[in-house]
Amino acid sequence: MADITIYQKPTCTTCRQAVQLLKESGKPFTAINYYERAFTKGQLKSLLKKAGLSPRDVLRTKEEMYKELGLAKKDLSDDALLDLMVKHPDLIQRPIVEKGDTAILARPADAVKKLL
Repeated sequence: MADITIYQKPTCTTCRQAVQLLKESGKPFTAINYYERAFTKGQLKSLLKKAGLSPRDVLRTKEEMYKELGLAKKDLSDDALLDLMVKHPDLIQRPIVEKGDTAILARPADAVKKLL
């Protein structure tokens, strides 16, 4: 059975809910605060590929950084968006949960149950 990894921000309510669901499941998992252990571009790209998501799919459009960078008005490539997300992790929807060759954006937190 593949290990579960949750990429999260501990102060995020949805992340805390997903972590709690994982704890309650009794399945072993690793929680990674991606603000302390930043994503590499390759790692983020791989995770999104596993989830079948594009960078635009996980862009936090209500974040101040999104507005500051004027991303609503820019037509950036996936590559350029990945660069910005690595540099500004607030732009990434969370939590992202990975198990083997599968990853999901656990929003709502109950979505994590698909991997249990």
